[in-house]
Amino acid sequence: MTQYPDPHKKAQETRRRVLEMAAYLKQDVRDASRPPDGAAYPQLRGATPAQAVDLFLVLLQDRLPVWLRTLDALLQKAGKGRVNDNLLPVARAGIDYYAEVQAAAMPAFISPSMTVRFREALRETDLGPAAEIAPLAEYLAMERSLGRVAPDVTPEASARLLLAGCFRHAYYEAFIGAGSGLSRDDCAAEIVRELRLEAVSSPSAALS
Repeated sequence: MTQYPDPHKKAQETRRRVLEMAAYLKQDVRDASRPPDGAAYPQLRGATPAQAVDLFLVLLQDRLPVWLRTLDALLQKAGKGRVNDNLLPVARAGIDYYAEVQAAAMPAFISPSMTVRFREALRETDLGPAAEIAPLAEYLAMERSLGRVAPDVTPEASARLLLAGCFRHAYYEAFIGAGSGLSRDDCAAEIVRELRLEAVSSPSAALS
């Protein structure tokens, strides 16, 4: 029987890593980064850079474990239902996640030094893009081995493209506005559909 990761333990581990990241980042958050007159940066709407970073880290600690658990849960759906139907809620959750995190990240990283520290922290805690790509790529590889995903599909590349589509929609929404394009639901459906991952003559979708 296939052993799947314990979602609760993985969520706790992710939160622990975010806390490690927070400790690492705060080594470089200092009041010296404020303007000479001591006033907060105007783009932070009265907050200090340290407060903006704190808000981002609190949000990340809450949202990242949920997002990674959504991706990990895909592994238990291999061979069940339709591939596109399994991926649709993941794409929708991805748009929501990126939209929330980007909104908090933009004011937190107005300092180039803080951005550099964040990159280093991601590497130190293994919470970079690979943490998102790996479970999605593994799911697609499993479905390909079952003949439910086209044989010419490259799982890792397809995983990157799906996540990139989610990120792009969230990015545009942040700058242009939510009503300027497709809704999140429609965009998620389009991303999954246009990747054309399902095999043309796949076996029966529902395997018990």
